[in-house]
Amino acid sequence: MATMIAAPQRRSSWLRPKYLLAAFIGLMYAYVVVHNESFLIHPKAPVWQHYQPFKWWLLPHGIAGACAILLGPMQFSDRLRQRFTKLHRVLGRIYVGGVFIAAPLGFYVQYFQERFGETRSFSLAASVQAIAWILTTAIALAFILKGKVQQHRQWMTRSFAVALVFLEVRVVLGLGGWHSPAVSETVVWICNVFAILSADIVLQLQESWRSRAVLPKRQAASI
Repeated sequence: MATMIAAPQRRSSWLRPKYLLAAFIGLMYAYVVVHNESFLIHPKAPVWQHYQPFKWWLLPHGIAGACAILLGPMQFSDRLRQRFTKLHRVLGRIYVGGVFIAAPLGFYVQYFQERFGETRSFSLAASVQAIAWILTTAIALAFILKGKVQQHRQWMTRSFAVALVFLEVRVVLGLGGWHSPAVSETVVWICNVFAILSADIVLQLQESWRSRAVLPKRQAASI
């Protein structure tokens, strides 16, 4: 009987919500790289002319932001944290450093583009995202320095949810075929508003799943 019960659990483990969420984020990565960032390997792409006036601000922002977005998911790997604790800490420090560099520079780059016709309200949207990203990351850092792992993981989840706004905006605009500045700004504001909310929903669902997983074990132990 034990073998018959264990087999379905192993098969269904690949359909666990966190794996489905990771796959969805991976698809967003792939879409943005192909659809929005492919110019990076095409030095003659017309978009480089637009970036020319502020390229030296954009370069560190892009590198730091890419490090944060790419390394962020690794901070949620239980296996990495348990088996390679030192690596987990090093990657965490790189993530935090990436946020503290990318966020303010991202705002400045957007503010700089007001000289070329971008609106002040778009800069405000960028500032909201930058502040939210810095604050959530700083709170997560403060908790881990105090040894409060659970609270650290919760605020890291919120921090990464804000980081994903970069991908979400590009995916929504690309799939929708929208190119107007007004629509782009609206999408940025919507993604900013729902970033923390979506993180808290994920945290609540995780807590619910853990409770359901623990309950059968307690019932079995009481028999």
